[in-house]
Amino acid sequence: MSSAGTSVFEITQSLGEVDAARIKRLLEGGVKIPPQPRVLEELRKHMKRSEMDVRLLARVINQDPGLTAMLFKVVGNSAYRQHQPFGTVEEILHAVGVRQTFNLVQAIALSGAGEIKKNRLVYETFWARSHAIGQLAMLIADERIAVCKVFPDQAYLAGIFHDCGVPLLMQRFPTYCAEMRLGTPGCWVDLAEEDRKFNADHCVVGYLVARHWHLPEFICDAIRYHHAIGELGLHEARSMVAIIQLAEDIHCLDHRVPNPEWDRIKADVLPELGLNEEALPEFVDVILERFNGCVEA
Repeated sequence: MSSAGTSVFEITQSLGEVDAARIKRLLEGGVKIPPQPRVLEELRKHMKRSEMDVRLLARVINQDPGLTAMLFKVVGNSAYRQHQPFGTVEEILHAVGVRQTFNLVQAIALSGAGEIKKNRLVYETFWARSHAIGQLAMLIADERIAVCKVFPDQAYLAGIFHDCGVPLLMQRFPTYCAEMRLGTPGCWVDLAEEDRKFNADHCVVGYLVARHWHLPEFICDAIRYHHAIGELGLHEARSMVAIIQLAEDIHCLDHRVPNPEWDRIKADVLPELGLNEEALPEFVDVILERFNGCVEA
């Protein structure tokens, strides 16, 4: 793969005829896939060397003060409680791991990509929701790592990227935000309505972004099928989707808003995580206690 990212043409070849045609139409209509920030390109270049210099990687990350500040916030998650407190980026790289830290930096970088021309409050709310779901997903992965073999950095990456097609469709369609009621608390995108009104699918758009940014293949698949867990079969992406969907439901519970999707998918989600309905309330309490401890810290 080139350092610039997998080409859009190459990615569309992996899609079915219908999805490929949709992507082609959206790109021709003005949907712009956000380029990877320079800091990611620099990190990837240094990580390819036979001997990595952690001090050099830390200097590259420190070039972006906003990204660095957010990295410290993310590793404040209690999924990394055994390593805290962190004093420097170099300490984070040593304790969390270079690849794991890169995953976190990729996720953080996405939320700063793209130009916001209107609906700023909706964008800010969207990314706040994505970061919260990413943090919850980290904690679920940490608690269920023996069952799922998914690590907190991977769960955070998927949590941030899973709905990233939404802001791109907001940019493409002037009425998307209003018709999907994204400014209304508790409302989220309905796939059937999205398809009917815009002939678009934010899951496929998100998959395109994830592939272009070189995310691990199973995370790309989880993004594509995060509303269709039943289509994944016995696949590591299935565990990731289960983590994302439970994180979304816990986020809804924490904000006291309905989650119309949960009743339809919980029979697939819970066994994938080694949980059942009887054990779920106690598990949710554990996650929320850890999550709210991170927020307060």
